[in-house]
Amino acid sequence: MTVGGLTVDVVRKPIKNLHLGVYPPHGRVRVAAPLAVSDDAVRLAVVGKLGWIKRERAKFKSQPRESRRELVTGESHYFLGHRYRMRVIEHAGPGKVVLRGKTALDLYVRAGADAAGRDRILQRWYREQLMSLVPAMLAKWQRAIGVTAAEWRIKRMRTKWGACSIEARRIWLNSELAKKAPRCLEYIIVHELVHLLERHHGERFTVLMDRYLPNWESIRAQLASAPLGHEYWDH
Repeated sequence: MTVGGLTVDVVRKPIKNLHLGVYPPHGRVRVAAPLAVSDDAVRLAVVGKLGWIKRERAKFKSQPRESRRELVTGESHYFLGHRYRMRVIEHAGPGKVVLRGKTALDLYVRAGADAAGRDRILQRWYREQLMSLVPAMLAKWQRAIGVTAAEWRIKRMRTKWGACSIEARRIWLNSELAKKAPRCLEYIIVHELVHLLERHHGERFTVLMDRYLPNWESIRAQLASAPLGHEYWDH
């Protein structure tokens, strides 16, 4: 559907409330609507949010974007909010990543490894770092909030930093969070745990976030202003 010159993707679902979102990389507008809600009602809901939609799309347009990573010596890569200069080292052993001080990241690869192979090594390392960081942080916030996730998983996601399956009590975390400051990972964990108390992003959700993580909005702004990886827009 087209509303005010904007193309809006409308998805019908067996849900109670209408949900409107604006997604990277170009500000795609998507509405998840209950089966019983008419197209006219969807259109009115979008019209009522046009100002907000345009502001969100402007944020994506102005957000800095990384160039495509080639995984070569001299490139900049991020880990826990810090920038590291990559050095690719060919060796006979298995691929690995070693941080050298506070500024250098050594990527060990077999001779002849292509960019895709080098990227797999780096992504595996990012995942491993998150796997070691999450348990203590998750345990801390489960105690504080008084909820327990049945399980948590990590995967690369294009449009979300995290997700929560309410019914399964399963939390998903974007592997890209390994590149961001730890407080960003903490914010996403709290955000998803709060969803176990409140499904929607309404007033109660905001009250709960304010209670458990009073500075959550400033952390969200930091995360939103961080450079987007090329995979979020190069397609």
